[in-house]
Amino acid sequence: MTVHFIGAGPGAADLITVRGMKLLGECPVCLFAGSIVPPEMLEWCSPGTRLVDTAPLSLDEIEAEYLSAHESGQDVARLHSGDLSVWSAVAEQMRRLDRLGIPYTLTPGVPAFAAAAAAIGRELTIPAVAQSLVLTRVSGRASPMPETETLSAFAVTGATVAIHLAIHALDRVVRELVPVLGGDCPVAIVFHASWADQKIIRGTLNTIETLFAQEPVERTAIIFVGRSLSTANFRESSLYNPDYQRRFRNRL
Repeated sequence: MTVHFIGAGPGAADLITVRGMKLLGECPVCLFAGSIVPPEMLEWCSPGTRLVDTAPLSLDEIEAEYLSAHESGQDVARLHSGDLSVWSAVAEQMRRLDRLGIPYTLTPGVPAFAAAAAAIGRELTIPAVAQSLVLTRVSGRASPMPETETLSAFAVTGATVAIHLAIHALDRVVRELVPVLGGDCPVAIVFHASWADQKIIRGTLNTIETLFAQEPVERTAIIFVGRSLSTANFRESSLYNPDYQRRFRNRL
C-alpha cells in the first residue's frame, strides 16, 4: 500500500499531469481538499473510488484514513491543489507517514503562479528588468512568516513578487511595497487562475486598492507586483541571436 501525494494543479481539470491523472484512476481511495480542489478533478477517479473530503478533517483524522487504507491494503491518492512543494501542508503528513512506516510518493502539479502568469499573458522574468521570481505570502493564523521574510525586503531586489494567500491583506501589501517600489509599480491580481470564473484585475500600487474594491474577490488569488508586468521596451536575450554560439547551434 502506498499514499500518492498528487499536485492537482491550479484548478482546470485538464491541467493535472498525466501521471497524476493515472494515479487518480488507479487508487481505490482518494483524499482531496474539497475547499480548494474543483469537483471536476474527481472525474479522473474510477467508478467506485472511495472519496474523502479532508476539508473538515483534522490532521489526526487524516492520519486515521491513511491507517485504515494501510490495514486494508488500498493505495491512496492524496489530492492537493497547485504544486506540493509550496504551502501544501504535505511535510507534516509525510512526517507522520514516516513514523508509521507507510510508503508514499510525490507527483508535482502545475503551480498556481504559472497558471496566473499565463492568464495575464506575461513572462515574469524579463532580460535586464527582472531575472528572479519571489514566491511569498503574508503572516496568517495558520502559519506566521519568519521575521526576516518581509515583502519590503524581497522588493528591494527588484525581483517580480508573487504573493499568495494575501488578498485579504491587500492594504498591507500596498503599504509595505509603495515606499520601496513606488506607487506607479504595476500590479496584477489573478483570482481562480484557470477556473471557469477566473478574474483579472490590473493596476498599480497606487490604484489597485480602488480597483479591487470595485471588483472584490476572495481567498484563492495571487497578487503579482513588479516592473516585469508592463515592460515592453526590453532588450532581447542572446539565446536566439544569430551570432550566439551554443552547444546545439553549430555557427561558424
